[in-house]
Amino acid sequence: MRHSTPPPDPTGDRHWRGDARLATGCALGFLGMTLLVDWNAGTLTLTRALLWFAMSAALCAVLLPHRVTAGPGWLTVDSPLLRRTVHTDALTVVRQYGDVSARLVLRDTHGQWLELDPRVLVANPLLWHELETGIRHSMERGTLRQGTDVRRHLGHLIDDETARSVLRASGIS
Repeated sequence: MRHSTPPPDPTGDRHWRGDARLATGCALGFLGMTLLVDWNAGTLTLTRALLWFAMSAALCAVLLPHRVTAGPGWLTVDSPLLRRTVHTDALTVVRQYGDVSARLVLRDTHGQWLELDPRVLVANPLLWHELETGIRHSMERGTLRQGTDVRRHLGHLIDDETARSVLRASGIS
């Protein structure tokens, strides 16, 4: 009788819930304020209320951060409209675009691609670990054609931030 071990739980963005609550709170605050101002002015109608609800829902969708999760060999980015997944152990391209609002683009051998904000990886070392492990597997397999310099740059950035966090937590800095 074979006992199989269950796959490990996926690693997720540990700040996503707080950011999602903030986005929802902002949208609800906007809704409450607009309804209150409109009601106070005496111009609140059903049509205007529905308009404010629709605008609040749109605001929430815009402010809601993408949810990033990773596991052995995969990374997924969920947005309110779609979900993108790449096989991190079969990557062909890892590129970073921009400096101020940087975007990390990952492509795999299956034709899948996704974009994510590198700050999510900086804030979540476990996500970075899953991605870096996949990048190393891609390099060993020879599928990764572009991106080793991005891996080094992000690795240094994440290591520096982790060291600063440890120093802050210990009271040294």
